[in-house]
Amino acid sequence: MEDPKAYQLAQKGMADLKSAVYRLLTTAGDNGMRNVDIGLALGIYQGHKGHEGHIPRTVLAIMEGEGTVKQDAEKLWHLARK
Repeated sequence: MEDPKAYQLAQKGMADLKSAVYRLLTTAGDNGMRNVDIGLALGIYQGHKGHEGHIPRTVLAIMEGEGTVKQDAEKLWHLARK
């Protein structure tokens, strides 16, 4: 069953999450941030036992695919330089 309103709400939610991550990484500057720190700062580091951190990691992966963020060798996330 398709529900256009549900789709719109989900897309807005993802856009808001990506905006929050972008804002955090802007504040972090060249220091970058770890997945755990991003997740805890945004209150989205939940998950079932042994799988905490999947929510922020998934958002970061989407943003990485869009070319917005990148992860360095120390596993710190940064805004991608354009």
